[in-house]
This record gives sequence, C-alpha cells and structure tokens, in this order.
Amino acid sequence: FSPRPAVSQVIAPAEPDPAGSPEGTRTELDEEMENDICKVWDMSMDEDVALFLQEFNAPDIFMGVFAKSKCPRLTEICVGILGNMACFQDICMSISKDENLGQVLLQRLCDSDSPTLLETSRLLLTCLSQPEVANVWVERIRENPSVYDCVCFIMSSSTNVELLVKVGEVVDKLFDLDEELMLNWIKNGTCRSVGPSVDDSPEELPDFKIVPCILEAAKQVRSDNPEGLDVYMHILQLLTTVDEGIQAIVQAPDGGKETWSLLYDLVCQELCQPDDPPIIVQEQKTVLASILSVLSAMFASQTEQEYTRMRKNMPLIGSLIRILQYMEGCGKRAVDNSKESQQEETGKTDVNEEDFHLKILKDICCELLSNMLQELTKENTLEGLHQGHLNEQTCSCAFQNLLPLYFASVESFLEVLREADQTLADNLEKRFPSLKVHT
Repeated sequence: FSPRPAVSQVIAPAEPDPAGSPEGTRTELDEEMENDICKVWDMSMDEDVALFLQEFNAPDIFMGVFAKSKCPRLTEICVGILGNMACFQDICMSISKDENLGQVLLQRLCDSDSPTLLETSRLLLTCLSQPEVANVWVERIRENPSVYDCVCFIMSSSTNVELLVKVGEVVDKLFDLDEELMLNWIKNGTCRSVGPSVDDSPEELPDFKIVPCILEAAKQVRSDNPEGLDVYMHILQLLTTVDEGIQAIVQAPDGGKETWSLLYDLVCQELCQPDDPPIIVQEQKTVLASILSVLSAMFASQTEQEYTRMRKNMPLIGSLIRILQYMEGCGKRAVDNSKESQQEETGKTDVNEEDFHLKILKDICCELLSNMLQELTKENTLEGLHQGHLNEQTCSCAFQNLLPLYFASVESFLEVLREADQTLADNLEKRFPSLKVHT
C-alpha cells in the first residue's frame, strides 16, 4: 500500500458543501476513503512514511483541510497524522516553525469535536516535549489568549476522561516550562475570546478562572484515571510555587474551601487507606506529594479559615501519620531489596530513585504535620485520642519522623498532650529522652 493515493485525495472531502446544502452541515467520510486515510494515519508512525508525507507537503494539504472541511472525522485524522509525524525531531521542527500552521493548530483547540481536541492536545504535548521547539510553542500560546479560554472550557465542561487527561498534561507541561505563562493564566479570566462553536460563529465564553477549572477536571478523572488525577494535582502544586498561585486558590469566592475539601477527601478517604498494604505509598508517592504540598501551602496561609480548624482535621493528622508509617515499611523493604541486588547496577539505581521520591513525600508530609500539631488544643487532642488518630504508636511514629528538625512543634504538642493524657505524655518522654531534657 502506498500512501500517495490517499494523501492526494485527502483534500477532496474538504471541498465546500454542494449548492443547496444547509450552511454548517457536517459531512461524513466515504467508508473506503476513511479506511485509506486511516492506513496513512497508522503508517505515519514509521519515520520513512512520515518523511515521505513531509516531502509530499502533507502539512500544507492539511492546512487546506482545516480551512474547508465540515467533516470532523477528517479533521481528527489529519491532526492525528501530524501528531505522529511530530514524534520525529526534524519533522517536528519543520511543523513548529511554520507560523501559519502553528496558528491553525492552536485554533483546533476551540473545536467542538472531542476526538479532534484529543489529537490536537496530543500533538501539542509532543511538540512541547521536544526541547528544540518547546519555546516556540510556549511563546505562540502566550500570544494567543483564546488558548486559555478554550483549555479552561474543556477542563470545566468535558466529561471525556481521555481528553481531560491529555489537556491536563499539556497545561502541566506549559506551567513547568514557563512560569511567566503560568502567572498570566493565574491572573487571566477577564479576556473575551472566541470559543467552541459547531457552526463557526463566534461564541462568547464564560469568565473563566484557572483554579475552578482544574478542580472540575480533577473531579471528573479522580475515579477513572489515577494518572490523570496525578497530573491535575501536580498542576495545583505548580500553582503553589508562586504567591499569586496560592492566592488564586485561597481567595476564590469560597475562600479555597472546595480545593481543601477535595484534597482532604482524597487523602482521608481514597489514598493510602488503613486496609491498603504499606507498599501502596510507593505507587501513590507522586500524587500524595502534590496533594500534601498544596494542603501545606493552604494551611500556612489560611489558618483563620473555618475549614482549617483542627476540630475538623484530626482525620487528616491520622492520615499523615499513617503515610509516615507506611513509608517506614517501604524503607525497610528497600534496604532488603538493595542487599539482594548489590551486584545489579540497574537495581540499585531504581532503589535510589524510589528513595528520592519517598524522601520528597516524607519532607512535605512532616512539614504539614508539624504545622498542624502546633495548632492542636487540649480539646482537639482529646478528640484525636477518642477517635484513635492519636495513641502511643502513632505519636511515636510522628515524633520519630519530626525530630530533631521540628523539635519546637513536637515540644508544643507534648505540652498539650500532657494536659489531655499525662500517662501517654510520660511514656513518650521515656521513648524520646531529648524531649525530657527540655521540659
């Protein structure tokens, strides 16, 4: 099979509708034509075929398709072929440097067809992942306000989990690559621009804010796609790396309550649960690190908010301690695995990488736990003891991980604990002599 016949005919279905057809009527591909073009789509994953398509000026042909076609399936396939071609560095550079093609592809983000949006997002992510051209796309996106609105529209309204995950990966990559663009999007929400429309007529979009859109997408993917949840939690974490991002979270109309509630529920009800094996923390370490990082930033900046009151957050303290307990179990397992694979260099590398990610999670977990322990009152502590979140085992785990770096927090908590349960406080002092010296 040669791709030449199909490519030469690909523009045919994109001709204007015959006279008399209702304006904006969508057309369907002929079955034989669709099969031929899909063969080209599949074959375009091969570098030789991709190079042939480039020499045949396929990108220019596709430009014509995007301009004329009323067939969503044809548009999807053409964007998909370009996405496959962009996987090869030289072709990706050629596609990326074509300003007209770049602008037209960004306009596809305002398409109303989910499959086309998915292929467009995949193409953008492929280009953003190529260091040689990533900045070209970042700059192009920064100069196109409609990209912000279209992305927010997708995150806030789509129920297509696969699309939401891919769009999330694009946003995550953009924010990771360019802090200025992230700041622009944080401050955005007042621009009016053209959005998705089935009949190509301008449609005014709502006044989007980035945080509610991220939360809506996260809610859609949380139960169906763990990797997608990881992506959206990392986007939130990236927002907290700048003051403007933290303010965007905590100064929402609800004061950040929706964000806190979602993250609290994930930690206390879904991730790293009591009936999970300790090794689960290894699988969930990146998403947990992102979630706890956001909670920590929110807690530090919003101690006066009702949702951060400690009487509501004892289960969260219990969950933080459980995460630390599970990490201790993983640490012992890692040591055992390291001894067994001392002669295997790759094995040692994997263990070291696992240790690195677990250390990041531990550091974030300890920071949040120390801040929360400092806010506990006698009443909160009694409640925690009654609910089982605090006992000698959990307190010992907390102290073991917090000392000596967070000595002041532990000392403060021990004073409150002494009022609530003198015996438990005495037992902990015996287990941690450094505390007794200072009391």
